[in-house]
Amino acid sequence: MSSPLRSPSPVNQNVPGGVGDSPLRPDGRQKVRGEFAYSSDLWMDGMVWGATLRSPHPYATIVSLDIGPALRLDGVRAVLTADDIPGDNIHGLDTHDQPVLAVDVVRYQGEPVALVAADHPETARRALELIEVEYELREPLTDSFQAVADPDGTKGPKLHEHGNIVRSQPVLVGDTEAATADVVVSESFEVGMQDQAFLGPESALAVPAEDGGVDLYVSTQWLHWDLWQIAPVLDLPEDKIRLTLSGVGGAFGGREDISCQIHSALLALHTGKPVKMMYNREESFYGHVHRHPARMKYEYGADRNGKLVYGKVEIVLDGGAYASATPNVVGNAASLAVGPYEFPNLDIVAHGTYSNNPPCGAMRGFGAVQACYAYESMMDLVAARLDMSPVEFRRRNAVSEGSQLATGQVIDSPAPLADMLRRLEDMPLPPPLPESGHHGYDLPGGLGNTTKGEGVRRGIGYGVGIKNICFSEGFDDYSTARVRLEPVAGAPQATVHTAGIEVGQGLVTLLAQIARTELGVENVTILPSDTQIGSGGSTSASRQSYMTGGAVKTACEAVREVVADRVGRASDAIVLQGGKILNLEGEVIADLYDALDDPVEEVREYHHRPTQKMDPVTGQGDSHTQLGICVHRAIVDVDVELGLIKVVELQAVQDVGTILNRLSLEGQIHGGTAQGLGLAVMEEIQVNEGLVRNPSFTDYLIPTIADMPPMRIEILEHPDPYAPYGLRGAGEPPTLSSTPAIAAAIRDASGKTLTRVPVRPEDLTGT
Repeated sequence: MSSPLRSPSPVNQNVPGGVGDSPLRPDGRQKVRGEFAYSSDLWMDGMVWGATLRSPHPYATIVSLDIGPALRLDGVRAVLTADDIPGDNIHGLDTHDQPVLAVDVVRYQGEPVALVAADHPETARRALELIEVEYELREPLTDSFQAVADPDGTKGPKLHEHGNIVRSQPVLVGDTEAATADVVVSESFEVGMQDQAFLGPESALAVPAEDGGVDLYVSTQWLHWDLWQIAPVLDLPEDKIRLTLSGVGGAFGGREDISCQIHSALLALHTGKPVKMMYNREESFYGHVHRHPARMKYEYGADRNGKLVYGKVEIVLDGGAYASATPNVVGNAASLAVGPYEFPNLDIVAHGTYSNNPPCGAMRGFGAVQACYAYESMMDLVAARLDMSPVEFRRRNAVSEGSQLATGQVIDSPAPLADMLRRLEDMPLPPPLPESGHHGYDLPGGLGNTTKGEGVRRGIGYGVGIKNICFSEGFDDYSTARVRLEPVAGAPQATVHTAGIEVGQGLVTLLAQIARTELGVENVTILPSDTQIGSGGSTSASRQSYMTGGAVKTACEAVREVVADRVGRASDAIVLQGGKILNLEGEVIADLYDALDDPVEEVREYHHRPTQKMDPVTGQGDSHTQLGICVHRAIVDVDVELGLIKVVELQAVQDVGTILNRLSLEGQIHGGTAQGLGLAVMEEIQVNEGLVRNPSFTDYLIPTIADMPPMRIEILEHPDPYAPYGLRGAGEPPTLSSTPAIAAAIRDASGKTLTRVPVRPEDLTGT
């Protein structure tokens, strides 16, 4: 178990480029100039190109498969099917239920069926078209409610041997049937399927090695989880599969699952040639998981004084064809189903289902996003029935330190939600829309000049979100760091090696900040992330600052202990600063350089405090490590006649424990808010009978700089005593609260109930 936060002494404070500063990112200039090497830029002499044949059907039996015509095409090096896999033809995140290549049946549109390697990417694509596959279509299961009603597949399709349910998780508190309330509100809600929409499509370069293994250069979120899935498929020991992180063009959960890693490795080992695979945008939509669409039923009871009495909740999450992260998404949705509010009585159940829709898995917010839209909408509806301010109603029911979550877990660190709501409400509002003299850009519809302002109404809405940080439910989450301190060119230099994944959030910058702070050196080198060191865990769950940051901090402390021993002092009696070894009075004991005749190198694993699996019947248990809260206020203008929306301003208050890098932190709050805005008003993968209708950025819309409004942010620091530096993971909570805040503002302007996001024009005009 991690110990509570210690006193800052003897760690340096206010170190230039250290913790609390905002040094420039080492990759920032190259990315802005287009000079940064992403995974898709990889190249090797003699390499060939890989491509994947994918099913055009959501559910079908494979009757026959003929690769002969493709093999006869000039330039084709290999065509592989499931019969060519040397090991297990199965993989998956939590549940190994997904074939590497389909054998007898395909369960979703886009499922991999065969692989091609060719001298040119166009040749590979032509070869795919020559593979002859005969399918016998089956009736797809595309309704998640049908899966819940028919879990064993007795009345319809049974998609997996164990049925159509991935996981069902109840949460029970008190007695909802015996509870009485003065006001009862019931409503149903839906959240559409959102895509991570990272700008760099999936790519990998696999290079066969002389030892019979393979070197993989990949764009991923978790190197070791990839390794642990790849090895059984290739039938190779893990030490013969070496993964190195290549430049990642965004992730947001969509790179947690395997994409082209196994396929490229299979082709490389079969051909004896380096194999590059790179998806185009359409294939990317088919080649990674998406956010689970959700259908939710809520009923709340409250007394006339504005205190919540009971809540009844059913959440159904469509996981698509394979499990991916669905079990954990269900756990998050169930445990956070009613948000950061106190309820004496609860009856919650969350289901994750299989279907023949596209597979769904991790995406920023991870089950909590869907629940947040519903519970925040309910808070507004109940407040309206009570004729009470939505902010006041939230304040009266807000959790605080010492409160219990629905799972019975006691919040044992600061949770100043009531104060955050007060601060948000006190923020100034933007000036009202003038009655005349509009600029086109000021109005819904923008420069399209669709309105002169005659049908435009302004609305204000609030949203609160609570998100678990780090992995939950008994998972032994850890990260590993190696720190080396040595003399280089007349000065001490630190080298940091982890398998933590930089996906654009600034982890590389932060790890250097921690090393500078802990070791008091200016020169810090961050080595490329790979599997030549222990796992760094996934870049997800807002966990890297906490976990890999904690690992680097712990390894640095171990290095400092060795240095202290060399000068005959206790480690808590010295400070390393400016290349010097100081006592606690600030007096120089020795030059750090002189104490490094032999370099000091230490490796440490960092584990967060243990958590518990939710009880399968009651849902009780201390399932989460840490919780983050963000609150938003949205100001929107709505043209109620045309159904057009303009988000005028977004305001946010977030408690981050301790600010480690303000610039990166603000970027995370802005970025998370932008994704919440997208879910609120535009982003949805359109799926009809299992078929994706909009697999392109022409038809799948994401917010641009023109859609993102000005933001006011207030960042609070209430340190978490159990976290490194007291930090609180910050990347995900803004994604939760921004969506319901925008939806609430649209309701306020339009008078419509709006029980589904994204909000569409026809939802506002009634046409």
